[in-house]
Amino acid sequence: MTLLAQLALGIVLSGLIALAAYRRGSLSRSGVVGALLVGTAIFGFGGWVWGMLLVTFFVLSSLLSHYKEAAKADLAEKFDKGQRRDLGQTLANGGAGALFALAYWLHPGPALLAAFVGTMATVNADTWATELGVLSRLPPRLITTWQAVERGTSGGVSGLGTLAALAGALTIGLAALGYSALDGVFGGHGPAIAGWWLIPAALLGGLAGSLFDSLLGATVQAIYYSARRHKETEKRIDPDGTPNVRRRGWRWLNNDGVNFVSSLAGALVGVLVWWVGR
Repeated sequence: MTLLAQLALGIVLSGLIALAAYRRGSLSRSGVVGALLVGTAIFGFGGWVWGMLLVTFFVLSSLLSHYKEAAKADLAEKFDKGQRRDLGQTLANGGAGALFALAYWLHPGPALLAAFVGTMATVNADTWATELGVLSRLPPRLITTWQAVERGTSGGVSGLGTLAALAGALTIGLAALGYSALDGVFGGHGPAIAGWWLIPAALLGGLAGSLFDSLLGATVQAIYYSARRHKETEKRIDPDGTPNVRRRGWRWLNNDGVNFVSSLAGALVGVLVWWVGR
């Protein structure tokens, strides 16, 4: 299939998925634009295996965001953004993957697949850790001091959240191996990039990236204090328009930035696993 055909297919598939997600309430209007950009690039430059990994992450993470919504409703005030992913969130979760897909089209090789698997495993692991970890009956602990903190606190980790992160990362690894094997059977060129190393690359890359996300959240991510609600929050401005006071972190580094940087960390670990195991 030519590049033009792959890009066209990417636009169509990304558009259909983005439209369904918008109607379900998983994407905002700007999020639809972001999903089109990321999805088209990954499908077009990486191919269907890469595209299906993106779809796997997006579908599963969207379903989890709606899981036990009532139990997580009170945490909305802690997070910078809600369940409807916007342009920033889609680029933060898929932007690095799109860049790796472009690089793969220019210089194909398993190292770039390892990077892509690592970054997708990271964003999936982090999403699962957040959506399921906040349901833990035990309070999370700050990753830097191990002090008990409120649910939803940036940098907080829990046993349930860590297990969820491992499951999310492993899911991407298994999907990558399965899609690559199918590509080898039906496409005739999959064995060159498929291998069992995809499992540890995803598992270790996803876990490392997710923990790095928590570390950044506890140290340098911008965290504010709402005097009206007497709570820490990621929101720079409260929903009623009241500005919040920055309590710690770098003003320019919000949760989207943390997610993007963490996905790069997961990609690096994925490449290291491939390099060691080749």
